Amino acid sequence: MLIFFICIAALLLAYKFYSPFVERQAGIDPLAKTPQARFADGVDYVPVHPVKAFLIQFLNIAGVGPIFGPILGALYGPIALVWIVLGNIIGGAVHDYYSGVLSIKEDGKSLPEIAGHYFNVYFKGVMLVFTAMLLFFVGVVFIMSPAGLLSNLSYFEDTFLANNVFWVVVILIYYFLATMLPIDKIITKLYPIFGLLMIVMTLSMAIALILNAPQLPEIGDIFAYFDHSHYNNDLLEPNPDGLPVWPLLFVTITCGAISGFHSTQAPIMARCLTNEKYVRPVYYGAMMCEGIVACVWALAGIAAFPGGYVELKSVLDAGGPGLVVNQVATTYLGAAGGIMAIVAVAIFPITSGDTAFRSLRLTIIDAFKIPQSMRNRLLVAVPILVIAYFMTKIDFSLIWRYFAFSNMLLSTSVLWLATKYLFDRGAFHWIVSLPAVVGTCITVSYIVTAGIGLGLPQEMSQPVGIAVGVFGLVGLILMHARRKPAMNN
Repeated sequence: MLIFFICIAALLLAYKFYSPFVERQAGIDPLAKTPQARFADGVDYVPVHPVKAFLIQFLNIAGVGPIFGPILGALYGPIALVWIVLGNIIGGAVHDYYSGVLSIKEDGKSLPEIAGHYFNVYFKGVMLVFTAMLLFFVGVVFIMSPAGLLSNLSYFEDTFLANNVFWVVVILIYYFLATMLPIDKIITKLYPIFGLLMIVMTLSMAIALILNAPQLPEIGDIFAYFDHSHYNNDLLEPNPDGLPVWPLLFVTITCGAISGFHSTQAPIMARCLTNEKYVRPVYYGAMMCEGIVACVWALAGIAAFPGGYVELKSVLDAGGPGLVVNQVATTYLGAAGGIMAIVAVAIFPITSGDTAFRSLRLTIIDAFKIPQSMRNRLLVAVPILVIAYFMTKIDFSLIWRYFAFSNMLLSTSVLWLATKYLFDRGAFHWIVSLPAVVGTCITVSYIVTAGIGLGLPQEMSQPVGIAVGVFGLVGLILMHARRKPAMNN
């Protein structure tokens, strides 16, 4: 149990002591006029209180990512907790913070536009393709997963509410409204409430697991991958199927550790903040909270099943992470708490899915300089949602694999973009450039052996990924050595 408390403490201490150092490199100016003040349009550039902005950002980035991913990652054992915390502190929180900084400094623009400013039109094109692809896959995933959860609830059995297609259509109608309407009509009114619901649910689940879970992991269990004699509980022995930790664990658990999807959400609140000083609590703070959510659900996957890996794997095979959530919530929170948790887990992905499609609309409008009229918003949004409906007919696992890869690739690209930003400022770029190197290693390692990639033998994964990462690090060092004297804005 101590390892869980250490993980939570590490995330909180990182916000307290590391995030101010990260902020000092960014050139935050509390006196600068924000995009909201300069471009107020009553649709996307609308003032939002920083507390509301934090809750909205938290809900936008969370969805089921920090729930489903850590449950799947629990198959690797307690080392999943280590990756969540280290990935969050070193990579994810910094990634999210600079996504917000770059957007608020660049008029609330979307990532491809920012990439074009700091690099060139070719990099802008690459970022546009992968940003649009990721947002679309996220939207589709967050139609399929809540529809599946809602249609499989026992309370709806033998009624029309048990029909998956019914829920898909309902969710799509809601996505249409949330994508089209001004941000202050739905999102700023409802999402802070849902954000608080997620915090309450996470806290309730954490307390219930700590008090009642049959097999809480201990610090010694972390050494399982290095020396199985240290393992305290044979039932907890991770991953007997031999799945390689590198790179699969890092791609399996993205939300909570580091996720490129979060950067696509940055412009939504960057267009609404009334002061640059709010970037750190809103973006860094939201990612830290998502890390805590991920730790709680990783703990649930590791500790809540008396049969350990074998039982968790059988439940996943029977109904995926959604069934795990159902069983854990019902077992540890009782009937009423179980309903609250299950409904919450159905709501959370919907609140990320609609902002994914909204961000996709903004990205396309920004890229092609389309005026923000109602007619143009319709012409962009309707075809996207129609295609998304037909994509829900495709195998969920295939969509998830493409989502996972594009997610990691985009997060790495954003870290390199932040590196360029800090290079130009003459600031301490290593806080983003070193995570960018690690992300490059992981991304290349995954695509080298993945079925959706090159499909090469597994033994080639590490050396190829590391070689590319070392090449990037050497180039970074050479660039640093030739860098001009610091020029702070």
